[in-house]
Amino acid sequence: MTDTIAFQGVPGAYSDLACRNAYPGWTTLPCPSFEAAMEAVREGRAQLAMLPCENSLAGRVPDIHRLLPDSGLSVVGEHYERVEHCLMARPGVKLETIRRAHSHPMALGQVLKVIRELDLQPVIQADTAGAAQIIAQSGTEQDAAVASALAAEVYGLEILRRNVEDAAHNTTRFYVMAKPRKLPPVGFAHPVTTFVFRVRNMPAALYKALGGFATNGVNMTKLESYMLDGAFTATQFLCDVDGHPDEPGLFRALEELRFFSREVKVLGTYPAHPFRVAHEGT
Repeated sequence: MTDTIAFQGVPGAYSDLACRNAYPGWTTLPCPSFEAAMEAVREGRAQLAMLPCENSLAGRVPDIHRLLPDSGLSVVGEHYERVEHCLMARPGVKLETIRRAHSHPMALGQVLKVIRELDLQPVIQADTAGAAQIIAQSGTEQDAAVASALAAEVYGLEILRRNVEDAAHNTTRFYVMAKPRKLPPVGFAHPVTTFVFRVRNMPAALYKALGGFATNGVNMTKLESYMLDGAFTATQFLCDVDGHPDEPGLFRALEELRFFSREVKVLGTYPAHPFRVAHEGT
């Protein structure tokens, strides 16, 4: 079997681009949902899955936090992908003739300047690459798509204008998932650990549970809460911290966390992506 990495979306999606940039030469496997991408790994049709978890403009990606703990997979890496939106249309279409911009609502919200400048009507589609596919199949001289340069290449569209995003820092972070693995040994540079936990139902439980990270000098880079099974009193937390669970500081912090929590589950430890390392302390 060739090296294969699964993603949610159609060919040309930003997740597809992230797979190609992170794992050059690998075959990318489009899947209709996050669950299907995870299932492809569990079934052995792919070795890895590339799953977006947060965006610097839009915040966390819905459903990922819910799916991770029970996915049966481990987090074995992370990837940061700069989002560079392109305005594209069928070959021969001129910028001055377009009247409508098709894309995912999140992408449309990130290109408001060019929409206002060209007086375009936003048209919502299921995803960015899907919008490009629609324009390639049935677009007119008045229709354009907002998607990646890869989508233009995949669907034979011409790029009318590159980098039309409003914010230059627009970046998406991905978790790289694989079948369960043992944690790598201590010693590699810039380790990151991802875990979930539920605190006990007692006063100041969260404050006490997190105190061990402060007293042991562990940097927490992500802390998100979400309800379980629709219950307002059942809250789970998803965390990313710097360090390896077998290093003394993080080991002690997790021990203290377990004392005040009903459940602590480490999802994976992996090297920090160069983007994270470059932006530490900024």
